[in-house]
Amino acid sequence: MISLDSLPHNPGCYLFTDDQGKVIYVGKARDLKKRVSNYFQKQDHSPRTKALVFASKGLEFIVTNTEVEALLLENTLIKKHQPRYNIKLKDSSRYACIELTEEQFPRIRVSRKASGKGSFFGPFTSARERTFVYQLLRKTFGLRTCKRMPKRACLRYHLGHCTGPCLGKIGEAEYMTRVKKAASALGGKTGELVESLQKEMAQLSDRQEFERAIELRDEIAALQRLRERQQVEKSRKYDQDVISYQIDGSSVFLMLFKVYHGTLEGKEDFVFAQSDNFLEEFLVQYYSEREPPEELILEESLDESLADFLSHVKGKKVHVTVPKQGEKKELLELAKKNVDIGFFGDRMKVQALAEALHLPKAPQVIECFDISHLAGTFSVGSMVQFRGGRPDKSNYRRFKIKSVQGIDDFASIAEIVRRRYSRLKKEMLDMPDLIVIDGGKGQLSSALAVLQELRLKIPIISLAKGEEEIYVPGLDGPLQIKKNEKASLFVQEIRDEAHRFAIAYNRLLRKKAISD
Repeated sequence: MISLDSLPHNPGCYLFTDDQGKVIYVGKARDLKKRVSNYFQKQDHSPRTKALVFASKGLEFIVTNTEVEALLLENTLIKKHQPRYNIKLKDSSRYACIELTEEQFPRIRVSRKASGKGSFFGPFTSARERTFVYQLLRKTFGLRTCKRMPKRACLRYHLGHCTGPCLGKIGEAEYMTRVKKAASALGGKTGELVESLQKEMAQLSDRQEFERAIELRDEIAALQRLRERQQVEKSRKYDQDVISYQIDGSSVFLMLFKVYHGTLEGKEDFVFAQSDNFLEEFLVQYYSEREPPEELILEESLDESLADFLSHVKGKKVHVTVPKQGEKKELLELAKKNVDIGFFGDRMKVQALAEALHLPKAPQVIECFDISHLAGTFSVGSMVQFRGGRPDKSNYRRFKIKSVQGIDDFASIAEIVRRRYSRLKKEMLDMPDLIVIDGGKGQLSSALAVLQELRLKIPIISLAKGEEEIYVPGLDGPLQIKKNEKASLFVQEIRDEAHRFAIAYNRLLRKKAISD
């Protein structure tokens, strides 16, 4: 059974699996919780999506820092798992390259396949960067782009972007010199080219040809960025594993990120009993069955003998890094974020709500009420319960509104709150730690009046739609909590579940009425 309870309101990737644990779909989301929940709440899915939801039996997710990172990770995971419900693009490569063709007068072009005759440079992970470099090099060196050389001058020639080999305006030897310079720039040998352009830019400035000098300045900047990018790519021609963990009580919660050539490709998580040498034991067991990466990124240094063991298994040196800053530190922080959200997300959002509301203790049991009707008919109420930050569906309740005619949300809320807590009081059952009402100050006042009538002192708040404002008794205005803060997002999650449950009951009653 798929559990949506632990999904966070963070960007990342989600993976649906079948009953055999095989990945059948990979998607990315700006908000994992909202995106994945849509699969199970909406009714008007396409046939393919309906089949996906039916076939899905498990769910995994990986949190990223940004939506762009999620997009890149999604592409990597699709290439790795080949999920049956993702679109399959035949003959598509992961990222496009820049190609210099093998012809008498070679042309420069963007290529999706890095195979065949010609020289290929890349791949480029950024389409914007690739396009900029491609345009810069073809203009700087005047290389042709036409598939077949025309018999008359084209627009690119008249704009000064092509040297016109089709017209005999440049000889083969001189043209090939330009091609070699472009190849050097693409291959990372941009130093001499940049130096030459800088001299030319200085000469243009001396002659007060400032427009052309500015163009060269931009070209030099682009080539320098290209050089920096190539240096980064060269430094990533090895694999990395990133390990972060957290100890809670007598258990260790550990997350391992797999990074291949600088690209995050997946994660594994583990829970095991804490011991004095738990990290050493884990590394020995894990890498005894798997080849270690060339670099292991950790929060703490390893004993020299353990590092030697990993190198022995690998067959060559395994570098252990404990980063203090930079990109590797960011990878470690991302792994830690996934530990926090994956293992402790529910606890964190309950604690955040307690702090935001200044409650004396964390609200482990929260009950939320909502009203649903159709123009005043089929009026129903819902109550959902969250326990430890997760829905406890065994304690959901639904109500037919009995004492209210027409549209009166205030009186309807009062009725269902009274029915719920008068029964708990009569049966001497435990009360919740917090009550949430879907609505504004009016709905809150109605529910609070019922609690006072029953002589119950239970913390109570309401959440108004639109700006998602939280109201508490005794304050004229809403609390100063932004709607994208963790506490507010948690209350919205609870309210949305109560709203869904109420609408489902309302639809059920209408369907029964039609069938009768």
